[in-house]
Amino acid sequence: MIELDGSVGEGGGQILRTSLSLSMCTGQAFTLDRIRARRSKPGLMRQHLTCVQAAAKVSGATVSGAEPGSTTLVFEPGPVKAGDYEFSVGTAGSCTLVLQTLWPALMLAESQSRLKLGGGTHNPMAPPFHFLERCYAPLLRRLGAGSDLDLRRLGFYPAGGGEINVSVHSAAETLQPFDLIERGRPIESYAECLAPALPGAVARRELDHLGRALGWEAEQLRTPPVRQNEGPGNALMATLAYENVSELFTQFGERGVSSDNVANALVKEVRAYEASTAALGPHLADQWALPLALAVWRRGGEGTYTCTELTDHATTNFSVIERFLPVQFVTLALGGGWSVTVRRIA
Repeated sequence: MIELDGSVGEGGGQILRTSLSLSMCTGQAFTLDRIRARRSKPGLMRQHLTCVQAAAKVSGATVSGAEPGSTTLVFEPGPVKAGDYEFSVGTAGSCTLVLQTLWPALMLAESQSRLKLGGGTHNPMAPPFHFLERCYAPLLRRLGAGSDLDLRRLGFYPAGGGEINVSVHSAAETLQPFDLIERGRPIESYAECLAPALPGAVARRELDHLGRALGWEAEQLRTPPVRQNEGPGNALMATLAYENVSELFTQFGERGVSSDNVANALVKEVRAYEASTAALGPHLADQWALPLALAVWRRGGEGTYTCTELTDHATTNFSVIERFLPVQFVTLALGGGWSVTVRRIA
């Protein structure tokens, strides 16, 4: 039984999700105490409970402590079973975080799985659907883990109501670590504003301000069509696609925050990424650690990537992964970023 302290490092839900993922992948049980101790409302919230319940369903786990507000969880997994699953957070809680919890275990199953997930698709403090589709999933495919993602309906805070369908292909025999050192040649960069059920002027103001600040042309500033009964919501996104990697940055509009301030915050993120030559931005650097470590564990050797920043989320994630897998994370500061190497150890 692996014993974990949920108050260490970033002290949030990442520790829980990574522990659930790797428990399912390795068959190792764990106890997690002081869950989300550093958050204003510690313990299990609705979306965290959905992650636990979904992981238990997929792996036939025995669980104790899976209740609202619980600060201690015991999770004892059984064998992961591929299949068709449907899970809903039931609120605007992020369904993309539920997906990322299940994805590693299902990609190591013997056959394909299909997921129907409901909840928030574009939430602060969680990877938006478009980030998973454009940035995370393509890297997994290069790792040998194929998938298909379909956004059926947008879901924003506080209404939720989003829906995504995902097919996770088996990578049990195909995982292979690789190095991601350079971005490669630039392919395209563009911005989009998702603003369902809001006046069209909101999207136009945000995009115009972003375009002026970054020097982007009109064709790089887009307002995708939205479906009826979506929203209200406001997500301003910038995508930077390169030969070897794509990055996506998002800022969310909210009542009382001006369009200019939303755009300025996104400009700051884009410029910070462009100021470095490292391959991965801060969020992808965190999320890439787990699948790369699984590939190194399964195939041996090592894998290296460069990133612009190492956040508390990332370093906490490294520590949790090292508790479950016989791997070591070695970090090295570079000019304008970091190098991260994942090595298998005896």
